[in-house]
Amino acid sequence: MGEEHLDEFCHCQGCVGKYTLLRDEENPRLAIFERRLPCCGCGIGWSSFLLGFLCPLIWYFAATLYCCKYYNRDPRERPGLATSAVAALIFTVLAIITLTVTLIIYK
Repeated sequence: MGEEHLDEFCHCQGCVGKYTLLRDEENPRLAIFERRLPCCGCGIGWSSFLLGFLCPLIWYFAATLYCCKYYNRDPRERPGLATSAVAALIFTVLAIITLTVTLIIYK
């Protein structure tokens, strides 16, 4: 197995012409989005949204990341973080309504 060069792209004759390189020479910033998102490829936002059903405090963490514009580091995170922020808002409204009704009934 000598020295291996870990190249992400296949250069064999069977693949030549079938695949297109996703890099943009004019905008090198686009190359950073070729890597996988963290948290099993779902990203922090979507993972926070799913885990928020187990512990709603995670939605508030993701909402804080959304408000601090964490998605500027990777725009692919924006939809998941926005969804978690909306879930945190809905949870807050439902918690306030539930608490209010509970306090009125048991007063």
